[in-house]
Amino acid sequence: MFDQAKAYYKKLVPGLREEDWNVMQEKFTIQKLKKGELLIRNGEICRQVCFINKGLLRMFYVVDPREIRTSFINENEYISQYDSFLTKQPSAGYIDALEDCEPINLSYDDGNNNFTCSKSYATVKGTITNKVIEKPLEGASVTIEGNSLSALTNANGFFILKHVPVGRIKINISFIGYQAGFIPEVLVTTGKEVVLDIGFFPDILYRIEF
Repeated sequence: MFDQAKAYYKKLVPGLREEDWNVMQEKFTIQKLKKGELLIRNGEICRQVCFINKGLLRMFYVVDPREIRTSFINENEYISQYDSFLTKQPSAGYIDALEDCEPINLSYDDGNNNFTCSKSYATVKGTITNKVIEKPLEGASVTIEGNSLSALTNANGFFILKHVPVGRIKINISFIGYQAGFIPEVLVTTGKEVVLDIGFFPDILYRIEF
């Protein structure tokens, strides 16, 4: 039953050993979500990471009165409100089921014991500035292509993405009223922070420095 989950976790954590996987799968819990039900809501602490064995979910934020969707999560993909999961602070966003779903969940303690055995991850953080008025851009969505990690910029234009897999990643940036932009290639290396200084025009992504 866990063959697809195993393949994904080993891709996410290349250093995951077979014996670690055997321990991990014993800790899995299988959840049943009906269409419209929430996996996590704003203000709750996210206490698990989930592999989607069946169904379709949506990750979104509410910035009154707007609802900002950051990603869809399909079968055989992995999801968590990562900032909340890692810091044990309340989640800033929501994850809901767009159809009946079956997440395979791994708790914080069990996941932490397995993932931290590998150093194959890092932190990506930075600021986004509106280059027209030279002010921080609040509420911009920052996501990683092919991954459920996401963040919104705060009032200072700051964002942080933790536990980013090492390798070459593509970062997508979107904001209501702006053309979506992206950074085609950012190199993430083991144990090092990547710091980005991003300028955003209403119609183009302007400058990237890191």
